[in-house]
Amino acid sequence: MSLRALLAAALLTAAATPALAANAGFMVLKQPRPDAPPVEVGVWYPTDAAPSPMRLGLNAQTVAAGAPIVGERLPLIVMSHGNGGSFAGHADTAQALAEAGFVVAALTHPGDNYRDQSRATAMTDRPAAVSSLIGWMLDGSPLKAKLDTDRVGAFGFSSGGFTVLAAAGGEPDLSRMADHCRAAPNNFDCKLTASRPAPAGALTAPWVHDPRIKAVVAAAPALGFTFGEDGLRGITAPVQLWKAADDQILPGDDYAEAVHRNLKRPHDYRVVANAGHFDFLAPCATTPPVDLAHLCASAPGFDRQAFHRDFNAAVVRFFTDQLVAPKDVAPGR
Repeated sequence: MSLRALLAAALLTAAATPALAANAGFMVLKQPRPDAPPVEVGVWYPTDAAPSPMRLGLNAQTVAAGAPIVGERLPLIVMSHGNGGSFAGHADTAQALAEAGFVVAALTHPGDNYRDQSRATAMTDRPAAVSSLIGWMLDGSPLKAKLDTDRVGAFGFSSGGFTVLAAAGGEPDLSRMADHCRAAPNNFDCKLTASRPAPAGALTAPWVHDPRIKAVVAAAPALGFTFGEDGLRGITAPVQLWKAADDQILPGDDYAEAVHRNLKRPHDYRVVANAGHFDFLAPCATTPPVDLAHLCASAPGFDRQAFHRDFNAAVVRFFTDQLVAPKDVAPGR
């Protein structure tokens, strides 16, 4: 490599490397909406303040609550949870990303969360909410001055996995639900849509795509089959895709496997042996109520703590490679 190329690489590294902070800060913000209640947003970010253990719902984290952020031009990761969840469901992954120098903003989806299921099947709401969150974080949030508008990634699990694929350019066709549910009426998605038909206008609302999303991690994405053979062509961002090999909530090949099959460009596909659907959630730090026990349960012999050490490291590496590591410095130039 020539001296000029070495200098270019050094300058690019200096400009694109987030703060190498050892600790994660944490705060809960309220994203305002003009005609609706504000959206609850958990935010993790790099800090040099001392952290301490903190309980967050069923989960635990070690963070410096309310501490000052460190770093400039930090990359942003937005997080989308699964049906009936909250911003807290992937706290350990968010903490790991913040410790690596990312700002993470995880919303509690309006109308599809543990308190409110009134719009659980209004799927077009979800990518629109993620895009709105990106806009607010970059242009209106208290952290806006610290963020790099050119380095945005998206992480989603289950319905959130579907959400980030759609937000990144995927074009689902929900009319495919009818044939799918005739063949698999006992699958979770079919039971949900049978018990909660989509609100008026939800099936004809346009899908919101956000070209600011430059990298996507989708874990156990719901409704993968709805993209069909052509619906993923609009995704140009790199994708890391995860499947639980023993997923009893979204079983078979219609979900993550369908995305893998129909995403016609190279991507990072990982199948986790013996994992169940909820093993992608942060390990529980407390005994859950009986009605939530399934969120914390893993198959005998499956170590969720150990898996999450590997999972979080892989997610951090993927987003680092795609949003931080210098690229396109040609040898000899």
